[in-house]
Amino acid sequence: MAEEKFIFDSLQDCRTIKDFLASLTDGFDKGSITLSTDEDAIELCPMGLLNFTVKAKKKGNANKLSIKVEWKDSGSGRKCESTGLTVE
Repeated sequence: MAEEKFIFDSLQDCRTIKDFLASLTDGFDKGSITLSTDEDAIELCPMGLLNFTVKAKKKGNANKLSIKVEWKDSGSGRKCESTGLTVE
């Protein structure tokens, strides 16, 4: 089984990140999240119970907030709907 990875790293303002998080919420509602750039893309189908972790850290003037969501695909062979998130 081949591993698929998608990485997007950039400097954004709070409004852009808020819009991105809203798009993620829409993708969770629809059961399909597609992340893409010009070079790469990945489609995820979150469903059922998901592991959810939030971590926050402050050290001096440096701050970090990490949000992680994990799940295993069901063996149903269900295809994602293509109406999720796109990052450009």
